[in-house]
Amino acid sequence: MATSQVTWVCPHGAATPPLHGTASSSSSLKQDEELQKSTQATTVQVQGDYENLSSVVGDVLADSHQEHKDTEKAETAVATNVNVTEFNTSMKRLNDAIEELLSQVIGEEKVQQQFHEDVASKLDRLELGAFRQQLEEHGMRILGQLQEKAPQPGAEEAAGIKE
Repeated sequence: MATSQVTWVCPHGAATPPLHGTASSSSSLKQDEELQKSTQATTVQVQGDYENLSSVVGDVLADSHQEHKDTEKAETAVATNVNVTEFNTSMKRLNDAIEELLSQVIGEEKVQQQFHEDVASKLDRLELGAFRQQLEEHGMRILGQLQEKAPQPGAEEAAGIKE
């Protein structure tokens, strides 16, 4: 009987210890070789499938990471848009409040201007009466002084005679 040694290669490339056995016939040896070839082919296929799967998982993880980044960017953009919208709304309310205050200030200025005009008009009328009276009194004094200093109608003729 013949002794055969079979070396098994695992998917990671490490060799397994040889199998010791006695083959009873050449058909048994042939079956062992076919089984070994089949197992090796299956192992190679599994290794290829593992590499493909690993590549696909890597791609999926990269895509997932990129989608996560894109989602964060979109959420930031939405948050920014909401902030701009809130800002615009707040600015409109502020502008409306300023316009209302400005309108009230302008209305208050008009009221104050009218009040000053009314008071000035009344003061003018009251002061004019007193001023008129002062003018009349002053005018009477001046007339009185002029009459005192004015030459008498006969004095001019008399002065003319002296000459």
